[in-house]
Amino acid sequence: MRLSTKAQYAVRAMVRLSLENADTPVSSKAIADLEGISVTFLEQILAKLRRGKIVRSVRGPGGGFVLARPAEEIRVDEIIESVEEALMPVACMDETGECQCEELCFTHMVWAGLGHRIKKFLASITLDELSREASVIRQGTRQQREI
Repeated sequence: MRLSTKAQYAVRAMVRLSLENADTPVSSKAIADLEGISVTFLEQILAKLRRGKIVRSVRGPGGGFVLARPAEEIRVDEIIESVEEALMPVACMDETGECQCEELCFTHMVWAGLGHRIKKFLASITLDELSREASVIRQGTRQQREI
């Protein structure tokens, strides 16, 4: 199974936003520049994340985006589901794991089990955990550059 670019960028943007000061809005352009994402594409992603109540937008000078709630309360599966239709391993299954095939699918149990495990795994990871790992990696990269 392969996640879409949209889902990958959403998680990356959320980690970037989490690494910033929680009270200071970050512009979509700043996130796009730091993550190497098209501003237009990122704005579409951020709009979906806002509708999913994962980020808040702040208008006006110095505006941008902030987390809608603490990073410890945001799970990776929520981020992905906000920008994707479903987290299912095959196209014939809906977001509840039901098969949409007209005929009996003999492999349904395999795909349903895989979808459940993927969702459970992604639900077990918080944005805070990803951000802490990113901070450690970023520190290691800075220290390597200084050597």
